[in-house]
Amino acid sequence: MMLDLGPFSDEKFDAKKWINSASQTRHPQDSLDSHLVDLEMKLQMISEEIAASLEEQSAASLLRVPRATRDVLRLRDDAISLRSSVAGILQKLKKAEGSSAESIAALAKVDTVKQRMEAAYETLQDAAGLTQLSSTVEDVFASGDLPRAAETLANMRHCLSAVGEVAEFANVRKQLEVLEDRLDSMVQPRLTDALSNRKVDVAQDLRGILIRIGRFKSVEVNYSKVHLKHIKQLWEDFDLKQRGNKLANENEAQSNISTLSFASWLPSFYDELLIYLEQEWKWCMIAFPDEYKSLVPKLLVETMTAVGSSFVSRVNLATGDVIPETKALAKGILDILSGDMPKNIKIQTKHLDSLIDLHNITGIFARNIQHLFSESDLRVLMDTLKAVYFPYESFKQRYGQMERGILSFEISGLDLRGAVTRGVGAQGVELSETVRRMEETIPQVILLLEAAVERCISFTGGSEADELIIALDDIMLQYIATLQETLKSLRLVCGVNGIGSKKELASDKGPQHTRKADSMSNEEEWSIVQGALQILTVADCLTSRSSVFEASLRATLARLSTSLSVSVFGSSLDQNQSHMTSGDTDGELPLGGRAALDVAAVRLLDVPEKARKLFNLLDQSKDPRFHALPLASQRVAAFADAVNELVYDVLISKVRHRLSEVSTLKIWSSVEEQQGAFALPTFSSYPQSYVTSVGEYLLTLPQQLEPLAEGISGSDAGNDEAQFFATEWMFKVAEGATQIYMEQLRAIQNVTDRGAQQLSVDIEYLSNVLSALSMPIPPVLATFHTCFSTPKDQLKDLLKSDEGNMLDLPTANLVCKSRNVSLD
Repeated sequence: MMLDLGPFSDEKFDAKKWINSASQTRHPQDSLDSHLVDLEMKLQMISEEIAASLEEQSAASLLRVPRATRDVLRLRDDAISLRSSVAGILQKLKKAEGSSAESIAALAKVDTVKQRMEAAYETLQDAAGLTQLSSTVEDVFASGDLPRAAETLANMRHCLSAVGEVAEFANVRKQLEVLEDRLDSMVQPRLTDALSNRKVDVAQDLRGILIRIGRFKSVEVNYSKVHLKHIKQLWEDFDLKQRGNKLANENEAQSNISTLSFASWLPSFYDELLIYLEQEWKWCMIAFPDEYKSLVPKLLVETMTAVGSSFVSRVNLATGDVIPETKALAKGILDILSGDMPKNIKIQTKHLDSLIDLHNITGIFARNIQHLFSESDLRVLMDTLKAVYFPYESFKQRYGQMERGILSFEISGLDLRGAVTRGVGAQGVELSETVRRMEETIPQVILLLEAAVERCISFTGGSEADELIIALDDIMLQYIATLQETLKSLRLVCGVNGIGSKKELASDKGPQHTRKADSMSNEEEWSIVQGALQILTVADCLTSRSSVFEASLRATLARLSTSLSVSVFGSSLDQNQSHMTSGDTDGELPLGGRAALDVAAVRLLDVPEKARKLFNLLDQSKDPRFHALPLASQRVAAFADAVNELVYDVLISKVRHRLSEVSTLKIWSSVEEQQGAFALPTFSSYPQSYVTSVGEYLLTLPQQLEPLAEGISGSDAGNDEAQFFATEWMFKVAEGATQIYMEQLRAIQNVTDRGAQQLSVDIEYLSNVLSALSMPIPPVLATFHTCFSTPKDQLKDLLKSDEGNMLDLPTANLVCKSRNVSLD
């Protein structure tokens, strides 16, 4: 039987519980007494073993304590001894340092004297050598050994630098400069021959000679001079072909022979130039392994400088060739912009498109050059690309003027007026045609603006985005001004120009003629109403399309903000701006990589003020409140308000016309005729024609508005919006009609009982119409109805009753005055 001694170590050990548990583990055949005896015996034996083990371990521990104590004491004595030894060593070092410092100072003085003596000795040797070299240099030149002559001159230069400004050697310094020029002139013919005939070994030797005398500039000058002649021949090939075509035309006496255009010739020139530069790059890698990375790019820079003015002239003429008028005058974009052209000739889209096509051809060549010169330094590569794009710089600087002229020309060509023959309904037809043309021009204008944005990105890489924004804003103002002028003319067409209304009916006489005029007027008026409602689609289209375009423009500016910041600075825009405003002018290029050298980066890196202005604009475009076209946005809102005002005036004009003379109707002051002994009413118990025509017009108006509202909503999902639109305008017109009617009621001076009853019927009819349109009855109109429907002798009591408290008192007093009821 095994005993588990684990429970004995528990603080809450229960002896009885443990004994009971141990008793339960006995074998069924064993008696309880024998089991307990065995358990007691095992516990006693285990306790004896534990006691013996504890006694043995305690004795061993007592033996270890004195030994450990002796070890600790010994370590303490060793530490004290080591500390005293280190202190002694430090003291000896301090003493040695104090005594050796004086010795070292003395040795330093001796060493300084020694160095001065050695320098003086070397100077004397250089002076002696310079004297000897000066006397023998002519013999060296006479021998024709150019490397030896270069070495001699280099030694003389070294000796002169060692001697310094000594009067005795002033003549030698002048002599050295003359000799260097002499050697340079001797090397140049040979170098020119070596470069022309591609003699690698000779070119390398001559390069070494010129470098030895510090005249490597001569290598660059000769290299450019030799190869520039051939490249100029490639460039002048265009003029030769042009003259050849002219002679062919004169000899053939025909004008149908096609002439060579600069745009078709330029790619071949770039191809030949690229092949030539690739050959030179490979040859210079062998002949000038240390300088080829700058030598060949410098050749291209010299080439573009030499042909720069001619290049600009050819580009200018090429842009004019696309339009017959400018081609006949041999003029181009720059001539148009300078004003040196007839007034009827304007810059057109084709002019700028041809310029962009030429720029794209140059861009392909620039990318090939960037790949060819990829091993060159960034500054060299940037200067080279800048030279390649240089012919277009004068055009880019005037990009905003070009774009403004093009868009202005396109806007001025839009036809917004619809001309028709006058007749019945002619005003409505002219109105509808004009509105249709106005609406059609909006997407055309937006397409023109979007094309301008694409041209800006294509031609300037976005570097002229700030000028583009100004031009777009100005053009939008011009277009909206045209719409505003058209809108003013439409007010004349609609007959709502100024204050007043139509008075044709007032001058007509006779009931039969009046009905005919009314019939014609209704046809004309409804056609005008339908046309005027269509103007709302113009305002809605302009507002939505302009807002979408402005959002698109902001997205474009955001993309430019990212691409230009990476291109120009290789970092975030905020970092770029902090860098730009820090005023660093050390000439270092903060470029992020060779891929950054695009057309915009090449321009902006050399014009920090323009770059700062552009990046400020791009940073502002991130603000949700930013308006890319601030002035245009305001004018669009103003145009929408003007359209709403015009539509309201048109819709309310019929109401205003019908109600214009209500206050002067004679029926309000008419008296009943007495027949016999009984008073029989002779007035009609039906509402009069003026109010029924207004009511019918208001009830018909929703039918006119619903098609337009559905057209503006544009989809089934916009049914709620369409319903809201129709309801809003219906309420506007109904409220306006009610206001006009109430003003007329206020203007009635005298109302008889017959007139009061007729007014009550008229007002009740109009109130029913308003209720049918789900409009609340204004308290003033309800007061008029109550007061006019109440008999004259009961009106005073009505005002004093509880029901009178619900009336509009000023209106009630006015009715009492018109009905001659005294409230005193």
